[in-house]
Amino acid sequence: MQKLKLDELNRVSVAEFKEQEKLPVVVVLDNVRSMHNIGSIFRTSDGFSVDGICLCGITAQPPHREIEKTALGATQSVSWQHFETTSDAVVSLRNDGYEIIAIEQASGSTMLNTFQPAKDKKYALIFGNEVNGVADEVMTQIDECIEIPQFGTKHSFNITISAGIVLWDFFAKLRL
Repeated sequence: MQKLKLDELNRVSVAEFKEQEKLPVVVVLDNVRSMHNIGSIFRTSDGFSVDGICLCGITAQPPHREIEKTALGATQSVSWQHFETTSDAVVSLRNDGYEIIAIEQASGSTMLNTFQPAKDKKYALIFGNEVNGVADEVMTQIDECIEIPQFGTKHSFNITISAGIVLWDFFAKLRL
């Protein structure tokens, strides 16, 4: 077995990416502090061809050198917009027909492995601040809460790991 060379990966151009069918998911970043986390989520969103990213509150915006360190150009392919507050993003996304889902540990949450996204719906997945999670105010506006099952001694994953797990799960359930 040999690793594939770059020219064997069949990568699409940025223009082709913008025209291809997207996963019906928008990633919402609720006051995410780390620019490396933001860049990593751009890169993962590119990999799963999500519909876009909403950067909310204090979440930094491209162009920025610290975001690009981990995004590796994904800020050019993935559509994004900034909202002053996450609540503003939720109102806008709901008006556009998205089901609003927080990725959080909460009473009444649905475990990710049991959640089945519908092929005819659009989803806005809210990932919260690295310390405080999804804001309490935002939790009052959601339609659903999904929790990632965990079995170790820690009570949370890094936001980039959570985004990767959840986006892969949605991609696998909707596209494979």
